[in-house]
Amino acid sequence: MDSKAMDIQIRDMSVELSGLHLDNPVIPASGTFGFGAEFAEFYDLDILGSFSFKGTTKEARFGNPTPRIAECRNGMINAVGLQNPGIDAVIADELPRISRIFHKPVIANISGFSVDEYAYCCERIDKQEQVGIIEVNISCPNVKHGGMSFGMVPESAYEVTRAVKAVTTKPVYMKLSPNVTDIVAIARACEEGGADGLTLINTMLGMRIDVKTRRSVIANTMGGFSGAAIFPVALRMVYQVAKACRIPIMGCGGVATARDVIEMMMAGATAVQVGAENLRNPYACKEIIETLPAEMEKLGIRSLKDIIGVA
Repeated sequence: MDSKAMDIQIRDMSVELSGLHLDNPVIPASGTFGFGAEFAEFYDLDILGSFSFKGTTKEARFGNPTPRIAECRNGMINAVGLQNPGIDAVIADELPRISRIFHKPVIANISGFSVDEYAYCCERIDKQEQVGIIEVNISCPNVKHGGMSFGMVPESAYEVTRAVKAVTTKPVYMKLSPNVTDIVAIARACEEGGADGLTLINTMLGMRIDVKTRRSVIANTMGGFSGAAIFPVALRMVYQVAKACRIPIMGCGGVATARDVIEMMMAGATAVQVGAENLRNPYACKEIIETLPAEMEKLGIRSLKDIIGVA
């Protein structure tokens, strides 16, 4: 082996996330990776740092009517509607299946439509040995307050965080919506509520119109806009929150390459989630992990831990 190849090999890609050791910072984002089974047919999932499984609610959900997907330049819009088998089925069926294809701690993404539902699901998933981190999606509509999402105002974000932390022992990361005026205020509320970390950003709100039918392409009219086009927005929000809060961040939004991962970490992310790119290219995370050492070598980075928040 030549000296250059050896130098690339000794690049340290590992990170620590609330006491959880990750071999690398690359994590497929919830909603783009299912429960892992489909992607296990393409490559060994154990190369991943971890993965965040499909958003789970108390009851099974069929999701929104179709069509649910609309293509965009440099992105996509989806309105799947949290389709999932429910917390009981995830614990009984999906986690055992995950244990056969992924041999590291997994991230459990939890959604809810009331504070009680969030607490119920988080308390149940907290007891599962395979779960290393609980990721709480507060972009869901609060059914008791007119449908406004829990992540829209600091008070609601704080309330959910406190309720979940009261019934869990594992690290809790609150996943924040970008569809707010002040992302820092929401992040600080979660930190004050006891969150161990944050994931940002979730999808933005978007829409496409079929000019022939003069109707929205999405049956739900609007949906979550994701993909490469939102990367600069996600990067900006990660940077702002990293400067304002002391807890770690999983950066997410438009990440598609190893260089994107490095840029997101320089903005302040400790780990980086890959979302829509998995749907475009099922090998995306594998390719990012494989090319990270070479990118680090080009940029003179010996350890990824050294670049977190350097911007």
